[in-house]
Amino acid sequence: MAGEARLRRVQQRGQVTIPIELRRKLGIEEGGVVAFIETENGILISPQEVLAMDAVDRVGKALKERGISLEELIASGRGIRGEMIDERYGVNAEEDD
Repeated sequence: MAGEARLRRVQQRGQVTIPIELRRKLGIEEGGVVAFIETENGILISPQEVLAMDAVDRVGKALKERGISLEELIASGRGIRGEMIDERYGVNAEEDD
C-alpha cells in the first residue's frame, strides 16, 4: 500500500502541495477536508468525508421535494418543542414568549 516518498517543500504558513496523482487517486478535490494525524513516524494525512454537510444537503433536498421550506420546518420544531416542554414540565412554553 505504501508507495515511494514524494518530497515537497513546506511553503509560507506551513502549506504543502499534495501531488496531483495522489489527490486524484484518493479523490481529494479543492475544498475537500483532510485530517492530520500525528503518528510515531510522522504525520499521516487522510482524506475525510464531510458527512454532516452531506446529511444537511440530503435533508434540504428531501424538504424541497416535499415543498417544505426551512422556515416551516423551524416553526414545526418550535411547536413540537413547546408540546414537549408542556408535557414534561407542565409549562405552556408559548405563554413565556
